Amino acid sequence: MKHLKIVFLFSLIISFFYSNAQDSKDYIEFNDRNNIVHGVYLGFNGGYGKIEDKDTYIIGLKIAYVANRQVEIGFVTKAFYSNQRIPGTFSSNIADLGAVYSGLHLEPIFFSKAKFNLSFPLLVGGGAAGYINTDWNEGEIERSQEEDWDAIFVVEPGINILYNISRYVQVEAGLQYRFSSKIELVPNAINRINGISVGFGLKLGVFNLGRNRYKKSIPNHE
Repeated sequence: MKHLKIVFLFSLIISFFYSNAQDSKDYIEFNDRNNIVHGVYLGFNGGYGKIEDKDTYIIGLKIAYVANRQVEIGFVTKAFYSNQRIPGTFSSNIADLGAVYSGLHLEPIFFSKAKFNLSFPLLVGGGAAGYINTDWNEGEIERSQEEDWDAIFVVEPGINILYNISRYVQVEAGLQYRFSSKIELVPNAINRINGISVGFGLKLGVFNLGRNRYKKSIPNHE
């Protein structure tokens, strides 16, 4: 009986090592959780804000690279139309305000492995702002050739909440505040385009190019 136990134990040991040998022959085990996960996306944004207490409507386009779902680096372009109705400009005696600006986009992301993330976007760039002579007449917009524009420098920090619908789609909503350099327009009713705005955006791309793996099969070349 004692000999049978020894044989049985010996058989278990051999089976264990044989099984491990087979596993190591067919698979490589590894853990790449610490590897950087890459991503890239194209984003579309819309927003609403105030400049000198007047309604302002904003649209934006963004392309960015996402490093390890923790920081975004990219390029963004924004444009807005502000319903200023400034008197004493152009032949129609009224004018609104418009601007287009582009720049570097930086956005650190917190709680990136959760469905909801918190981020702090920053735009640094420049463009032009100016009066737009908009006169609604019989359903058409007549724009004066006398539009006045001036160069601007813009810094726009913000705070966003991000929701990951899937690894291909993400939505964002948040607040931004726009700081600008001084502009010189005639008349000088507006000196800067500073103002707070709320925004909503949609991002389409791939946010985690590369997944964690624990086993990888070795192709059989026999």
